[in-house]
Amino acid sequence: MDAKSEWPDLEGSPAQEARRQILAESPQTEVQVVPEGSMVTMDFREQRVRLFVKDGRVVRTPRRG
Repeated sequence: MDAKSEWPDLEGSPAQEARRQILAESPQTEVQVVPEGSMVTMDFREQRVRLFVKDGRVVRTPRRG
């Protein structure tokens, strides 16, 4: 398992650029792009990273779960 669990440097980045960077560092990760304010499940999944976006940019620090 990759040691990195969050990517604070990607906050404010374009969503697709952030997705590419996460997958480059951790190819087995499932990256979900989610509009800010959307309802999501609260289950924890180590292989999932959600990118909460508004106007095409990441608005929260991406983290595993």
